[in-house]
Amino acid sequence: MAKSAIGGFDEIVKNRAHFSCSDLDLSSLPTVYVLPARIALNDLHGIENELTRCGAPLTYDIREARLVLGNITKPRRAKFELQAGKLCFRDINPLSQSTTSSSPPATSTEPASEQPLKKRRKIKELDTQPATNESTTTEPQDASTVCLETEAEDSDGVKPLSQLSLSQILTSPAIDSSPVPEPPPSPGALTLSPNQIKVVNLKWMEDSLRLAKFQDFQDYTVYEAELLPPDTAVPTPNSTETAPVESGTNETINKGRYREFKGIIDRAKAEAGFKPKPRVYSSKTGKRERILDAAKRDFSGRSFTSTASKGPHSQPPHLLHQSTSEYEEGVTDSLPPMPDWVLQNKVYSCERSTPLNSPNDAFIAQLKEIRLARLLTDDEIGVRAYSTSIASLAAYPYAIRSTAEVLALPGCDHKIAHLFHEWQTSPDHCIQAVKDIRDDPALKVLRMFYEIWGVGAVTAREFYYDRQWRDLDDIVEFGWNSLSRVQQIGVKYYEEFLLKLLRAEVESIAEIVKRHAQSVVDVRVECIIVGGYRRGKAESGDVDLILSHPEQSATAGLVDKVVRSLETEGWITHTLTLNLTNTRRGQETLPYVSLTKGAGFDTLDKALVVWQNQAFAGQGSTDKQSKQVKNPNPHRRVDIIISPWRTVGCAVAGWTSGTTFQRDLRRYAKRVKGWKFDSSGVRERGSGRWIDLEGWMDPKTRCTDWKEAERRVFEGMGLDYREPWDRNTG
Repeated sequence: MAKSAIGGFDEIVKNRAHFSCSDLDLSSLPTVYVLPARIALNDLHGIENELTRCGAPLTYDIREARLVLGNITKPRRAKFELQAGKLCFRDINPLSQSTTSSSPPATSTEPASEQPLKKRRKIKELDTQPATNESTTTEPQDASTVCLETEAEDSDGVKPLSQLSLSQILTSPAIDSSPVPEPPPSPGALTLSPNQIKVVNLKWMEDSLRLAKFQDFQDYTVYEAELLPPDTAVPTPNSTETAPVESGTNETINKGRYREFKGIIDRAKAEAGFKPKPRVYSSKTGKRERILDAAKRDFSGRSFTSTASKGPHSQPPHLLHQSTSEYEEGVTDSLPPMPDWVLQNKVYSCERSTPLNSPNDAFIAQLKEIRLARLLTDDEIGVRAYSTSIASLAAYPYAIRSTAEVLALPGCDHKIAHLFHEWQTSPDHCIQAVKDIRDDPALKVLRMFYEIWGVGAVTAREFYYDRQWRDLDDIVEFGWNSLSRVQQIGVKYYEEFLLKLLRAEVESIAEIVKRHAQSVVDVRVECIIVGGYRRGKAESGDVDLILSHPEQSATAGLVDKVVRSLETEGWITHTLTLNLTNTRRGQETLPYVSLTKGAGFDTLDKALVVWQNQAFAGQGSTDKQSKQVKNPNPHRRVDIIISPWRTVGCAVAGWTSGTTFQRDLRRYAKRVKGWKFDSSGVRERGSGRWIDLEGWMDPKTRCTDWKEAERRVFEGMGLDYREPWDRNTG
C-alpha cells in the first residue's frame, strides 16, 4: 500500500483537542472529493472524517465535485486524475484565473509576447486591415480595439464586458480603464462557477487543521479547469485542424490552441463553431466498439451503472461517517466484536471463512443483481469491486446494523455503505438501482441471452445491439445457422438448463461416471464432486466432477475414454467440448509464460457434456407403443475434469471454491508468494520453476488421499485450511 505523503496528518488529528470543528467551518465549500491516489487507506478515511466533521459537503464521485483535494503538486498529475475520473475539461483561460504554477514570473527583460497575461488585454483583429480613423467612425470597432474587462460595474454605472451579451460587446465602444484589484476571499468561502473545478493540494487541509484557521487556497491550488459537457471532443495542443468560427465569415481558428484565445469573443465564437467529428471505427475492432457505444448510450447515467448521476440541482450524497458525539459517547461499544480478519484488514477472501448462509443474505442478493447488471453493461472494474464487497459481507458473522460496520469491512467503501443505508431505510427493503434493473427492458433481454449456455456477456450484447434480436424466437428465426453448436444446444435446452439439480441427482451422476471411469482404467480411479455441491449447496446449476488416478500415465487421455463409454449407454446426449490440452503438454503444470492463448484459470483435460438420465417409466418395455415414449428426464450440464495425481490438490481447491475465492487464491499467490497458481499446479514467477506443494517428488511423502493433498496446498501457500463449506464467497 502506498505510503501517505501528507506529513503529520495522523498526529494533527489525534491532537486536535485544542480546537473544535466549529472553529473551522467548511460548510460553504463547494462539493469536495478526495483523490485516493498516493494516500494510505486509513489516512484517506481520516481525511474524509475530518472534512465531514467540519461540515464540508463530500462526495465519492469526482464527477459531482467542484473542489478536489489530492496528494499531488503538479498540474500534469492533476489533469491525469481528472481524465481518469472520465471528466471532460480544458484549461481555464488565464484571463479568469490567478497563476497557479510554481514557476517564477517573467521579468521586464523578456519580450512582450512572453510577459504574463493581463486582465486588460486586446484580442486579434477580425479584419486583416487595421482601422484607419478610430476617432471619426461610429461603426463597431475592430476586435483589436476591444478591451476585456473583468471587474465589477464602475462608479459611472457602465457594466463590464463580461456582463454583456456577444452582440452588445460587438456594438459597444472601447473601454479604456485600469484593472481594479480583486478583494481577498472571505475565510471559508470559495466561489466557483457551475462549470469550474479546482484541484488543491492536501497541504491546505493539513495547515488549516494545524492552525485551526481557514487557509487561503491561492498558495495551495495546483490546477483549475473548465468542465465541458460529456463526450465533448476537446482539441489537443498538437491539433492543426481548423473550423469555421461564424457563418458568413471566412475566418478560421486553430482548434488546438486554446492558450492563444484572446478573450471572450474568440472563445465564444470558437465554442459556437466547434462541432466534434463523428467517431470513425477501426476495421478490426469496429464491431465491438460500435456495440459498446450503443450500450453506453442506453445505460449512461442509470442508477445501476458507474456513470449514475443526479439531476443538476440535486445535492451529492452525504458521506456516512461516525459523528464526534457518537465517538465521545462510545456508541461503538454496542457493536459486536469485530472478527480478526476485520481487525487485521485481511483483503483476500482466501484468508477468511465464508459460510454458505450469511445473516446479510437479503442485502447481498441485491448487490449480486447490481453486479450482474455491471457485467452485462461491460463494467469489469465494477464487477470485481462488487465481488470483493460481496465476499466481505458474506464472511461477516453478524447482521449488519449500521453503515459504520459496512465501512469497517475490507473491500467495502462508501458506495456500499450508502446502498446498505438505502436498503435498510427503504420501506420494501429494495434498493432503487435494483428496481431500475428489474424494470429495464434492455437488461431483461440481455439477462435472458446471458443465461443461454455458450453465450457470455459480450455475445449477449452482440445479439441485442448488432443483430437486433429481442427474444429466443428471433434467434431461432433469424440467426440459427450463425450460432455455434454449443449455442444451438444452449437455446434448444434453455429452459431445462435453468432447472436446478438436487444433491441426490448429483450423487447419482457422479456414481455413474465413476463406474465407467473405473471400467476403462481400474478401480483406483477417484471421482470427486466439486463446485457448489461440495460447498454444501442444496441445489446446483450443473455437475462438476474431477477424475484422478495415483499413476501419472493413467490420466493421460482418460477423458476421451470415459466420454466414449458414457455415450455408448446414452447417458451423454451431446459432447460440446472435449479438451486434451494437459495431455498434449505431457500433463505438466501450465508454463509460467503460456503459449496457449486465453488459457484462463484452468487448462486441464476436460469434457463439457449434456447429460440425460436414461431411467424412466416404460424403458425396456417390449410394447411397440412404449418404445416410442420420449425420455421425459431433463437434460443436465456436466463437466468432467481430469487431474494428474501430482497436482490433484490444486485442482480440487480451485474447482471447489467460490469464484471470488478462486480469484483471491491467484492474487494471493502472485502478490504474497510471487507464484502463479493454476488448477494444474503452481509455478514460481521469476524462474518458472514448478512448486511441489503436495510432496509428489518424494515417494515417502507422496499423498495417498486427495483431501490431504488439498490441505497441503493451503499450508504450502501459508494459508489456514478452509473447509469447502467455508468458501462460499458468492
